[in-house]
Amino acid sequence: MTPEDIDRVVGDLAIQGRKTSTRREYVQIFKGFHRFLQARKAAEIEAAFGVRLVCPIDEFNASRHVGDDSPALLPLPTPERVGDFFDFMKQRIASARKYGPAARDYAMFRTLYHAGLRSEEASLLEKPDLHYSRGPFGKLHVRFGKGAHTSGPRPRWVPMLDGLDLVLRWFLEDVRPKFPHSPVLFADESGGSLHRGTIRNRLRYLMELEGRPTVDRFSPHALRRACATHNYERGVDLVAIQQMLGHWTVSSTMRYVRPSATFIEDAYQRAVASTLAELSGKDTTA
Repeated sequence: MTPEDIDRVVGDLAIQGRKTSTRREYVQIFKGFHRFLQARKAAEIEAAFGVRLVCPIDEFNASRHVGDDSPALLPLPTPERVGDFFDFMKQRIASARKYGPAARDYAMFRTLYHAGLRSEEASLLEKPDLHYSRGPFGKLHVRFGKGAHTSGPRPRWVPMLDGLDLVLRWFLEDVRPKFPHSPVLFADESGGSLHRGTIRNRLRYLMELEGRPTVDRFSPHALRRACATHNYERGVDLVAIQQMLGHWTVSSTMRYVRPSATFIEDAYQRAVASTLAELSGKDTTA
C-alpha cells in the first residue's frame, strides 16, 4: 500500500459525498492497521517479500486528529530550510520549460509562508484582493477565510510581511499576464482557480525535484505552522499571530507554535544583549 493508494480511496470517498469525519475514520483505520503490521509482522513481511514497511499515511494525506503521532507533530521546517527551498525555486524559474507556472508556484508558496494562508484561502484569492496602500506593508484581503464551527467564511486582512508585497508586485506585472485573463490571482493554465489538492501535489513535485531527503520535506499546512512559529520566535505577539492566521481563539494558535529546541537560550541571549546595549548607551551619554 502506497500514499497514492490512500489518496485514491479517500478521493473516491470525497466524490461520493462522504463526510469529513467518515474520511478521517478511514484514514485512522489504515493508520491503525499499518501500525499493527509494523509491530507484529514487519520482520516476516520483509523476509518473505523483501519489502520494508513504510506508512502510507504521510503529511500530505493525513487527516487532522488521527492520533498522537500525527505528522502535524513532526518538526517544522526551519527558516533556513524554507529559505533553501525558495532559493531552489528561484533558480528553477530560469531553467523551467514553462516560465509562467514555475514563477506562479514561487509566488504562491511565498504567500502561503509569509502570510500564513491555508491552501484553499490562497486558491480563492483574486487580483483585487491585493491592497498595497493599506498599512505600511500592504495587505491581502482574505475574503474566504475559514470560519469556526461551520460558521461560514470569516474574512480578514493579512499584512504582506518580509517583502511579500514586492514578490506579488512582480508576479502581477511580469507573471500573471502570461495566464488567461480572469480575476483569479494564482490561476491555472486555463485561468481558473487551483484546487488545494493541486497545490499540495505541486509542492510535493517541487520537493522531489529539489532532491532533498524525505525528512526535509513538508506540506502546505506546515508552511502555515512555520509562519506562526517563526514569527513567534522573532518576537511577534501571539494575539497578532492569531489575527494573522484567522484563528478563532489564541489557544488554536498556541497549538501551531512549536519553538525550536534552543528557543529559550536564544531569547535569553537577545535579552542579555539588549540589556548590555542599554547600559552601554547610558554610560556613553554620562
